[in-house]
Amino acid sequence: MTGKPTAAAWQAGRMTLTEKFEWRGREVRWSRTGSGPAVVFCHGTPWSSQLWRPYAEALSDRFTVHLWDMPGYGQSSKSAEHRVSLDVQGELLADLVTHWGLAAPHVVAHDYGGAVALRAHLLHGCRYASLALVDVVALAPWGSDFFRLVRDNAEVFSALPSAVHEGALRAYITGASHGGLAPSQLRALVAPWLDAEGQAAFYRQIAQADQSYTDDIQQLYPRIDLPVLVVWGRDDTWIPVDRAHRLAELIPGAQLKVIEAAGHLVQLDQPVQLATTLSHWLATRTATP
Repeated sequence: MTGKPTAAAWQAGRMTLTEKFEWRGREVRWSRTGSGPAVVFCHGTPWSSQLWRPYAEALSDRFTVHLWDMPGYGQSSKSAEHRVSLDVQGELLADLVTHWGLAAPHVVAHDYGGAVALRAHLLHGCRYASLALVDVVALAPWGSDFFRLVRDNAEVFSALPSAVHEGALRAYITGASHGGLAPSQLRALVAPWLDAEGQAAFYRQIAQADQSYTDDIQQLYPRIDLPVLVVWGRDDTWIPVDRAHRLAELIPGAQLKVIEAAGHLVQLDQPVQLATTLSHWLATRTATP
């Protein structure tokens, strides 16, 4: 890895996802760069591929990296008529990997992206060379207190005046960081959800969250037969670190790395530690014997 992704690099700009994949009426935006073994990054909620951008750029000197936005997020379509639940996203990822022509990519997933990657693999036959799971949604119970409150009262929250919505959104996202977000970071994370389309999409994806989508696959984790790394922020208040230990115990041979002084947004809380961990993991998975 020639460079370490930093918070400043992430804040510097918004990379356009130049490619499009049409899937069941949805427009999925994606990009590919670099050369070498394939790596696919999967983002979570309420984020987008931009959270992984500096990591992808830093790895692109040795890997062919793929970034994509799930429908309902980032630069992909946000039509109200299209479901954005985890079952749908898992099917989509399997078809997207096929569309890319990847036989068995390395996958790095965060938050919701973990459940999406696990469902694509366990239920839809999507093969991976390795899987790195970073503070993922995978084991019940999941979701912050605010997340569960919104899920149970989605119609009420969808009708909030824009100023009230913005205040709640800022407080919610701030809680994902252990050390606190810089004003520019918070603005970048909040901005996609502030206009009318974004506000509706934000509450829609929470309303369609259903723990059954991880319950479906939890009993299958002991069958996973590939190299798995579980990475977690020690101070994640959204998905506590005890889930990391449970998940690593359920997946045969899984390695566990707990990152100190990091919350759910470990990408921004401890970028150098996470970059070093992922770089080492991928290097050892692709080293020539």
